[in-house]
Amino acid sequence: MRKFDYSKLAERTWDTDILNFVAKIHECKGRQDLFIRQKPVELDRLVEIAKIQSTEASNKIEGIVTTSARMKQLFKEKTTPRNRDEDEIMGYRDVLNTIHESNEYIPVRSTYILQLHRDLLRRAGFSYGGHFKNIQNYINETKPDGTVVTRFTPIAPYDTPEAVEKLCNAYEQAIASEKVDALILIPVFICDFLCIHPFNDGNGRMSRLLTLLLLYKSGYNIGKYISIEKQIEKTKDRYYDTLEISDVGWHEEENDPTPFIRYMLMVILACYTEFEDRVGMLSDAHKGSSAYDIVKKYVEEKVGKFTSADVVAHCPSIGRSSVLASLKKLTEEGLIVKYGSGRGTYYVREDSK
Repeated sequence: MRKFDYSKLAERTWDTDILNFVAKIHECKGRQDLFIRQKPVELDRLVEIAKIQSTEASNKIEGIVTTSARMKQLFKEKTTPRNRDEDEIMGYRDVLNTIHESNEYIPVRSTYILQLHRDLLRRAGFSYGGHFKNIQNYINETKPDGTVVTRFTPIAPYDTPEAVEKLCNAYEQAIASEKVDALILIPVFICDFLCIHPFNDGNGRMSRLLTLLLLYKSGYNIGKYISIEKQIEKTKDRYYDTLEISDVGWHEEENDPTPFIRYMLMVILACYTEFEDRVGMLSDAHKGSSAYDIVKKYVEEKVGKFTSADVVAHCPSIGRSSVLASLKKLTEEGLIVKYGSGRGTYYVREDSK
């Protein structure tokens, strides 16, 4: 069985771009911490938006979906789940809330991972929630012609409990030693977790929840305000490609996790950049800018098409009705062009045509 010796990571020489990503994230974290201390109340809207986006995106990656309208109703507890997909979506929300609210009291141990998995699948009523896999699972790939090939065979069920225990111990020892930056260590842990694939179902969702937890525990709370899962969902092809490259030779301990490390650092940095963009919108509102001015600034800097929901998410200081009124005015002024109707409505800048 694999040894999970993370001390070897301290002996590696990392590519310049990876070190640059780490340095930039450290800088962004410092700026975020300062803003949180100065304007904590103003960020409440970002928290609620991030929770919905995280739950929707992480489940969407796995093909578990509902409508945006239903998602908002479920989050506001104005309705109850109608089907198994919505049960699983609400299970993700439950665990997400637990991590947001109690991350400092959730140690990186196999027993706690099992309990989080239990809560993830509890609403859907799966009997295997909270238990390690009891059948061999495979990571398969469906070819364009419809044929299915096995891309990777995870650890066998009888080896899984010991593997997860060793994985958690190796991570805790590496964190305690402070010889490897947490931003490098976290993606390696997640890559190893996915190679073990410890559950019958829910491995991908658990990996993203654990990413959030580990970032929190190392002082990176960007996932509270910006959805990490949403960023992964937007780039999911690259997400899967880098995992596939990084698990080659994993059983023989000859794999190179660098591609997945690089990918995850890019995801985290993108989230910090988005946080700063949204904070800029909050600052504009604090300086007395009108809703129209804030939406106009967003539009002027937006490349490609966008929806009213995009504007609401990126302009958290103003409400939906103000956003819609501003978009209507900008359309009438000819600065943007409206396409579609109802839920299919989107906008583009007039100068992009």
